[in-house]
Amino acid sequence: MAIKLAILQDKEQVISDIKELVDDGKPVGYMLKHPHKVVTNQPFLVEDKEDDTSVQVTLTPWILLSTDTEIVIPGNHVVTLVEPLDTIKQMYMEKTDGSESSSVSQ
Repeated sequence: MAIKLAILQDKEQVISDIKELVDDGKPVGYMLKHPHKVVTNQPFLVEDKEDDTSVQVTLTPWILLSTDTEIVIPGNHVVTLVEPLDTIKQMYMEKTDGSESSSVSQ
């Protein structure tokens, strides 16, 4: 398992400790452990700054009304998996009490 940022078909961005599920050598889905939705917002700017590229990032549990910590999703629901920025990965590990830190390899 590895901490990745998944871009889903509905354009949601989810960070999670992700494992690919394979059947007969073909990927069929993904196991998401402690998935969190990544929400980005541009901060309100009081003065006009053309070079300001900062954003606010919030992590919230992906499915708020569930106690499940491992969720399986079909492979066709995922558009792509990418490596998250180090700062986002660190936020995720702190939010999940570092429970994924043992699977991070750099």
